[in-house]
Amino acid sequence: MKNIYLLLLLLGLAVSGFSQTITITDNDSGEPLQFVVLISESPKAYATTNKNGQSDITDFKGSEKINVTFLGYKKVSFTYSDIESQDFSIELEKTNLNIDEVVVSAARWQQSSSSIPLKVITISPAKVSMQNPQTTADLLGISGKVFIQKSQQGGGSPMIRGFATNRLLYSVDGVRMNTAIFRGGNIQNVISVDPFSLENSEVLFGPGSVIYGSDAIGGVMSFQTLTPQLSYSESTLISGKAVARYSSANNEKTGHFDVNVGWRKWAFVTSVSSFDYDHLRQGSHGPDEYIKPYHIQRQDETDVVIYQDDKLLQIPTAYSQINMMQKVQFRPTEKFDFQYGFHYSETSPYGRYDRHNRIRNGLPRYAEWNYGPQIWMMNNFSVTHKGDNVLYDQSTLRLAQQAFEESRIDRSLNKSDRTTNTEKVKAYSANFDFVKSTGTKNTLYYGLEYVLNDVKSTGKVEDISTTIIEDGPSRYPQATWQSIAFYLNDQFKISDQFLLQAGVRYNQFKIDAEFDTRFYPFPFTEANMNKGALTGSIGGIFRPTEDWVISANLATAFRAPNVDDMGKVFDSEPGAVVVPNPDLDAEYAYSADLGVAKIFGDIVKIDLSAYYTKLNNALVRRDFTLNGLDSIMYDGMMSKVQAIQNAAEANVYGIQAGIEVKLPEGFGFSSDFNYQKGEEELDDGTTSPSRHAAPVFGITKLTYVTDLLRLELYAAYQAEYSYDDLAVSEQEKTEIYALDENGNPYSPAWCTLNFKGMYNVNNSLSFSAGIENLTDRRYRSYSSGVSAPGRNFFLSLTQKF
Repeated sequence: MKNIYLLLLLLGLAVSGFSQTITITDNDSGEPLQFVVLISESPKAYATTNKNGQSDITDFKGSEKINVTFLGYKKVSFTYSDIESQDFSIELEKTNLNIDEVVVSAARWQQSSSSIPLKVITISPAKVSMQNPQTTADLLGISGKVFIQKSQQGGGSPMIRGFATNRLLYSVDGVRMNTAIFRGGNIQNVISVDPFSLENSEVLFGPGSVIYGSDAIGGVMSFQTLTPQLSYSESTLISGKAVARYSSANNEKTGHFDVNVGWRKWAFVTSVSSFDYDHLRQGSHGPDEYIKPYHIQRQDETDVVIYQDDKLLQIPTAYSQINMMQKVQFRPTEKFDFQYGFHYSETSPYGRYDRHNRIRNGLPRYAEWNYGPQIWMMNNFSVTHKGDNVLYDQSTLRLAQQAFEESRIDRSLNKSDRTTNTEKVKAYSANFDFVKSTGTKNTLYYGLEYVLNDVKSTGKVEDISTTIIEDGPSRYPQATWQSIAFYLNDQFKISDQFLLQAGVRYNQFKIDAEFDTRFYPFPFTEANMNKGALTGSIGGIFRPTEDWVISANLATAFRAPNVDDMGKVFDSEPGAVVVPNPDLDAEYAYSADLGVAKIFGDIVKIDLSAYYTKLNNALVRRDFTLNGLDSIMYDGMMSKVQAIQNAAEANVYGIQAGIEVKLPEGFGFSSDFNYQKGEEELDDGTTSPSRHAAPVFGITKLTYVTDLLRLELYAAYQAEYSYDDLAVSEQEKTEIYALDENGNPYSPAWCTLNFKGMYNVNNSLSFSAGIENLTDRRYRSYSSGVSAPGRNFFLSLTQKF
């Protein structure tokens, strides 16, 4: 054994002795550039620079083309010999516009966005620092291409291309975040991801099922957290940052700290963030229907309606959150890379504000309707090996264990029974991904995936006057959800201008569930499902010149029924209750995409995408019967029985357009515009607008940039959705919408004006400040149950080291 250890040590020393370090700097200032990306197709190699602008490029030896890309700088290409002749030192020149970015969301491997036939955007850390989003949901919204719905301050449910919730997929460090209880209603899991801990955020628009499996119908949101950075010299590499921020609209008090310590083979990064938000104040000018000037307090064993001094304060919306992350990297040789990551997020309990707006018999329906703490923990271990064999050039094994916990607590006004439903999910996953170049023009991406979700659901009813607690009905059955899959994606470079890509995936999914019949007369005690799904895609990219890209893609995607679809019991709306239905199949989407991006004279960039998606066998809520009954008693009310069923078709189409113009003297202009239209089939054969097809929305900006100062004046907007534009399921939700002249719910148009600035005192210290919603507009994003912040002042201080 000692001889083996000695051999490994000598091998590591030998390899490190032959390692070659490159240094990349700004050609004007000479400052080192961090996170510059280097990619080579042959040999297959990838690297990024650390704080000192350094990276090990030993794996690139012999390459005839190494692409060097960095946002805001001109893309350049070198041979390894070129770099060697320059003493392994490169200077990059700033540019006005970029058409290429390096992304990982399309195939779990680093590749240029211009070699992907689907639209992919990157939300850079620099943009996040400028915009100061309070949550990761807000971070997605600042892109101008993702619509965010909120039912309470502690949340945010993205809508992409007419789809949302369990028809979108979340990925953190390459690990699937979606669980077997992701529901068709709005979900808030994205806020568990710490925006301060992100190295990069990407959104892939359109089907991603070939790579990511179930749920990736409308798009994939991929979050890459901070990667530990190694040192490429004898000295220890220490870097990090501290952030403090205050916002006035919700009295936000946020603090963050992260530190990286790196040596040649070992590196550690630690991140901690604390968020504290008071009740959210909405704007002064807007629909009166959004004002709820009261809240409920328990006084002397009685529920009392308290009328507020500040009627614009939305109570209860306050909450707090803590995030922690620890990552470790060990690179014993240039061929092996080991990484371990630990993530933990926990919120305080917080009120679901839209439910507090419900009225019954002229009084608030609920004295309490809160979410308990939302907890997410992930342990993630990966091993990457760079090989040169018949099976792969590079392989990565990812093993992950996640634990999710959420709960719902409600009590009707002047009632003593408090109901609590708690859900705990343990999620285990294993991904084995490979990339193999078969010649200079063809690259294969393939892999295996296994996912297991263990769902534990409990219910209890507490009499708050006697403190007696009894078992109550659970929201879900006790269940396991499993998925096993194989995928293959082939990328063939026909010429320097034309690339073809095709992929296929087979997925087997299985559910085993046990139902508790003590509270509801289910005609079954268990249910089982074991079915498969086959999906595929084919697309092409034509690049006539370096500043012009045309892409097209055809794809299928699927969503396997999960435990939420098959086994949930909940009140979807007053007078209706959803019950389990074990007889479900997967739903399928068929999609077509066309995209064009063009840069004109390094001054103007235009980006246009058009898409169409048809959803078959859609899992939707429809009227149902339980033991022959079309209504049952639920929560003290006779309620119509409904269930999730494969009972509809849906169609969504739209365009995404963007323009970016670089004006003289540091000024710039940009605008993003999104239009989508959706239709879904109803039970009677008629059609309704799709619930998750958002109104027209976008962001238009005027910017000014110098080396030390950045200023942005921008407008964010949403078009009106009239009563007829609303989905039928939305038309009865008078508690969240404004009312038109006929007394019908509708979503008014809105526009906010915002001004932000960031000043770099030096290379390490910067200030950010801004005014959001300058006109103090009172508005709600479509389908939201809580109003957005009114006029908001924020100040942020960042110290890097």
